[in-house]
Amino acid sequence: MPNILLLSQDDFFADELKAQIELQDKNFRVARDISELPSVDIVLIDEDKKLLESINIQAPIFFMTSDEVKNLPNVMHIFHKPLRLNIFLNTLFSAINRFENSADGYLVFNDYELHPMAKEILNLRNNELIKLTEKEVDILKYLYKSGDNIVSKRDLLQHVWGYSPDVSTHTIETHIYRLRQKVEHGDESAQLILTNEGGYLLKM
Repeated sequence: MPNILLLSQDDFFADELKAQIELQDKNFRVARDISELPSVDIVLIDEDKKLLESINIQAPIFFMTSDEVKNLPNVMHIFHKPLRLNIFLNTLFSAINRFENSADGYLVFNDYELHPMAKEILNLRNNELIKLTEKEVDILKYLYKSGDNIVSKRDLLQHVWGYSPDVSTHTIETHIYRLRQKVEHGDESAQLILTNEGGYLLKM
C-alpha cells in the first residue's frame, strides 16, 4: 500500500484530493501529517517551491502546480492543474514503480547505492557490488522509507513477510545478521543497519 504525504497550504484542495484518491483506489493511504504514516512512499507537494529546498524525506517527490513549470530539482514528476484523477493515479503508480523497480531507480544512503530491480547494493567506498536476495532488498527498502523512525521486528513481520505464521522474530534477526555480514565485512564505517531499542534503523 503506497503511503502518500500530501503537503499543501490549501486545506480545501488537499482534503478534496485526499478524499478522491482514497475513494478511487483503496491501495493508496494519504495523510497530511508525516506522523500519521508508518513510512512515506511518495511526497506530494502542492505549489510550495520553498518546501523543495527544505524537505528532508527519503521518498520520490511529486509537485502540483498551476504554473508552466517543466523542471524542478529533486522532483520526479510535475502535475499541472487542473488534475485529471485517472491520469494522476496512473502516473503515481507508474512513477513509484519506475523509481523502485527499474535500472534508473536506486536509493542512496551512507555511501551505498541500492538497486532494487537488479537486487544489488554498491558500496561506493570500494565499488564492491553485492548481490542480495529479494527479502534483503525488501528489508532495506522498508528501512529506507522509514527514515529516522525505529522499525520494530513486528513492523518488519507485517510489511516484509506479511505476518506469515511460518516467520518468527528469530527469522528477522537471522536475515538482518546475514545481510550485515554480507555487506559490512566487519567494517564499522560501512555499517548498514543499526540496532536501537529493540528495533532497526538504516544508517543514513
